[in-house]
Amino acid sequence: MVNGNHINKWICALGTVGISVFMGLLILTVAGCGRSKNNAPKETLFSGFIKIAVDETLVPIVREEADVFEAMYPMSGIVLKSVSEVEAINALLHDSTRLAVMTRQLTDEEIKYLNSKKQFPKSIKMATDGIAFVINKNNPDSAITANALKQILNGEVTRWNEVFKNSRLGAFSIAYDNRNSSTVRYVQDTVINSKELSPRSFAAGSSDAVVKYVKETRSAIGIIGVNWISSEYDSITREFLSDVQVMRINGVQPYQYYLYTGQYPFRRDIYLNINDPFGGLPTGFVNFVTSSRGQRIILKAGLLPATMPLNIVNVREQL
Repeated sequence: MVNGNHINKWICALGTVGISVFMGLLILTVAGCGRSKNNAPKETLFSGFIKIAVDETLVPIVREEADVFEAMYPMSGIVLKSVSEVEAINALLHDSTRLAVMTRQLTDEEIKYLNSKKQFPKSIKMATDGIAFVINKNNPDSAITANALKQILNGEVTRWNEVFKNSRLGAFSIAYDNRNSSTVRYVQDTVINSKELSPRSFAAGSSDAVVKYVKETRSAIGIIGVNWISSEYDSITREFLSDVQVMRINGVQPYQYYLYTGQYPFRRDIYLNINDPFGGLPTGFVNFVTSSRGQRIILKAGLLPATMPLNIVNVREQL
């Protein structure tokens, strides 16, 4: 993220070489060597400022990548704009951003539109995550089949005791982030086969709001991206998991191993959709994310990297 620390780093870097060198650099700046007119770093693969449109469900992993990138390249500044999937693609199509991180590739129609403007975007796979379903900490019914979950989500069943005979929780209450999000699109297109979501569902506004609602509502099911609960090293993840529990679907939770084997049924891919004709900082950031170092960040965050194979180890207990 861009903050005052970036400016301080640049000033400190200049100050350590002494006043005379600083004045020399200032003269070069005025002459336009390596700096723009407002004294900001000239944009290259590793310097400058950019804004990235990021699907709200993917913010944690993109934030981790951006933090490491900025630490490696102090003359760079990356601002993450947390938006819905629809807003992310609109920003890319209408030149508000040159990089949109989403859970889908550009469609043929979108590519054709950008081609008509003499622009040639690319969709590059970054990782695989999934959709997680979270419930209240005090709800004893945390294991469910994929088929039963589908019936809840499409409204075929509306009460907990229709699925769990001994439940006393009453009617289901289903919370998601917003109507234009990738989670809603995925649930409608993939989980419930293009049907409408249950009338018992509503938009809470954000993943944070979903978790807060579930924490306060015993009868609730929340729909969020796995990205928000996958990393044991992330403070936000730890806070989320202290407030709710993750449902077990067909006997498994959306852990990295089960995403890898396909045993967890609700997986989706994450794409870097880039439209950077001049090969500037967006290209540098994409190259970093898909490099071995960038992919190790994804691995550590509990998601599936796109270009790095997992090392699956069988551990057997000695008798």
